[in-house]
Amino acid sequence: MQLLALDDFPLVSPGDDLAALLLDCLGSNQLCLQAGDVLVLAQKIVSKAEGRYVRLADVQPSPAARELARRADKDPRQAELVLQESREVLRVRPGVVIVEHRNGYVMANAGIDKSNIENSPEDPTVLLLPDDPDQSAASLRRQLGQRSGVYPQVIINDSVGRAWRNGTVGMAIGTAGLQPTHNQVGERDLFGNVLEVTEPAVADELAAAASLVMGQAAEGCPVVLVRGLKLSEASVGSQSLLRERHMDMFR
Repeated sequence: MQLLALDDFPLVSPGDDLAALLLDCLGSNQLCLQAGDVLVLAQKIVSKAEGRYVRLADVQPSPAARELARRADKDPRQAELVLQESREVLRVRPGVVIVEHRNGYVMANAGIDKSNIENSPEDPTVLLLPDDPDQSAASLRRQLGQRSGVYPQVIINDSVGRAWRNGTVGMAIGTAGLQPTHNQVGERDLFGNVLEVTEPAVADELAAAASLVMGQAAEGCPVVLVRGLKLSEASVGSQSLLRERHMDMFR
């Protein structure tokens, strides 16, 4: 397996054609899409292309947002956006709010971020997650296939923290064209034992591997081409990675 970061990917602005940018950047890196390729894209460039910016000056915080901001020591306007982007607030402490995002993932601050975007202290702007990352991934896959003749599998990743573990890892928040998990129940291990619960989260493992190659600061490598895998194709999206609430032992 190879993980190839695309060098010199341009800065993305609202309305940009991501498929065109990807194909141009692949060419400048002397690469072309091949059958079986997987493209992992940082959430930031998808959100930027989709114009998911919000000026905090345009946000009117509700009483609930002001109370949340007090408890979390946050800007009430950002707290309002967190509430708008969430199904439920799960935990609060100064500096962080853990929520169930409206798309189902459990994460800090509803994925709302100010890093790696142009900003002004006098007029702060934040970036929200894509409205529907699975749809974004599927649309990108379709456009790339129509223009190149090759339909790559697509993963949109984001960095998240984990319960009981320090640090962040990449997680798939959107997928298209691949089976996000690999069910090995019923297979046998090295000693002939039948596997009963083994189901690797392939999309998350690739999201994390690509995140390591992308970096988190000024590296400027928001796209990674994964080559050499033979992943199962599927029409399901990343929602299949979410554990059903009645099976969630931690809430």
